[in-house]
Amino acid sequence: MNFKMKAARAEKGYSQAHLASLIGVSRQTILLIEQGEYNPTLHLCQSICKALDRTLNDLFWEDNTHGTTSNI
Repeated sequence: MNFKMKAARAEKGYSQAHLASLIGVSRQTILLIEQGEYNPTLHLCQSICKALDRTLNDLFWEDNTHGTTSNI
């Protein structure tokens, strides 16, 4: 599930239908993205980020704080 996107949408006070209308997709598309059942295009991700005032990193990139890092 994409909890980051759902939380950002809720913070803005947007319903799935409202966000969908802002970016030109169906409410079902937003629902499927939030459920992790649809992999949006980069263009759609950018549109969602713009509507929610977030970056791609904020909404779509996995948090890697639990992984290992290298100091190369």
